[in-house]
Amino acid sequence: MKVEASWRAFAGFAAFGVFWGVWGAGVPRVQERAGIGDGALGLALLFVGAGALPAMLLMGRALDRWGPGVAGAAIMALGGAGVVVAFAAVNLAGLCLGLAVVGASSGAADVGINAIAGRAERDAGKAVITRAHGVFSGLVVLASLASGAASSLPFVVPFVVAGVGCLAAGVCLWASPGGFVGRREAVAPLGRRRIVPLVLVGVLGALAFASENAHQSWSAVFVDDELRSGGLSAVAPAVFAGTVAVTRFSTGGVRAVRGALLAGAAGAAGGAFVISVASTLAVAAIGLAVAAAGTAVLFPTLLRLVARNVEDDYRGRATSVVTTVSYLGFLAGPVYVGLWADAVGLRGAMVAVAALAVVLFVLAPVLLRLSGFAGGERGAQARAGVFSSASPGRWSGTKR
Repeated sequence: MKVEASWRAFAGFAAFGVFWGVWGAGVPRVQERAGIGDGALGLALLFVGAGALPAMLLMGRALDRWGPGVAGAAIMALGGAGVVVAFAAVNLAGLCLGLAVVGASSGAADVGINAIAGRAERDAGKAVITRAHGVFSGLVVLASLASGAASSLPFVVPFVVAGVGCLAAGVCLWASPGGFVGRREAVAPLGRRRIVPLVLVGVLGALAFASENAHQSWSAVFVDDELRSGGLSAVAPAVFAGTVAVTRFSTGGVRAVRGALLAGAAGAAGGAFVISVASTLAVAAIGLAVAAAGTAVLFPTLLRLVARNVEDDYRGRATSVVTTVSYLGFLAGPVYVGLWADAVGLRGAMVAVAALAVVLFVLAPVLLRLSGFAGGERGAQARAGVFSSASPGRWSGTKR
């Protein structure tokens, strides 16, 4: 049962990665099909976040009430939404509507698969979350490359393939035995004492995601504009995503939470600074690899910390709070770089990205201590306890 739960989590992350890999490679063709310019595309992409945020908040409660089957439904909805966008987004209005649905289903699926991975990790007592995120990162790269290689095929084909993958993963999750707590008529409220510590952890996740998405979104632009690399600009995001995947697979078993966060933040800061002073593509690639290795461990480590110290009654909502707050950083990261680039240029913007990682390095020990999670998994259980249905509204000392 434990092994099976882990593989169900991996299946969900694999489908999620395939979808976003196909989508990333297909954006130019989506834009062309809709007949819109760059400004309109930027507006349309905002609808992804607009759909995702409310769905992420609602998904946690749904998971705690109805179990992991709703995560399967969200994954299936994501695959279907991608196919609909590929077929129906023939103008700006249609694209905006379609991307709002994509965002909602993606946000719900994101919370769902992370909660499932968290439960699998706690039950199995071994690394699941970080490696599941590695599966996601690896499949994003592979699906993106495969979509590019299949560019001669009809536009909708990669989206249909991704939809089939999402359907298969969704069925796998829908058929999960049991659930988090079974189907319940109602769920007990989290209460302020449970929410505040999770928000503090989410703030660290937001800083981590801001750094990660800043590089993923702007690295090709930096290489093209600052280093005049021409057609080699696509190497930059590929180096970053590939390093993230390898790092997550190789560090999945690391248990030193505070050490992983501090090392990750230091790597993210150092890598961004190297990029800011790079004069060649090779040096920029080294900086990207260091930054990627640093950012790769941050968010999965935070999720692992929470997952090991949250009871199943509240797992969905706990994951939802941390993921939603963190996602705000994911949305803000590219905008943050753009604002700094306008003010001081792209090199100065990379220094500003390094500063984000420095802030994370400084805040991590402080916010973990304030949240009750300081000192790693065992220390968090000893000092703060876990969410317990036996004592709603406060942190209890319940042990596994």
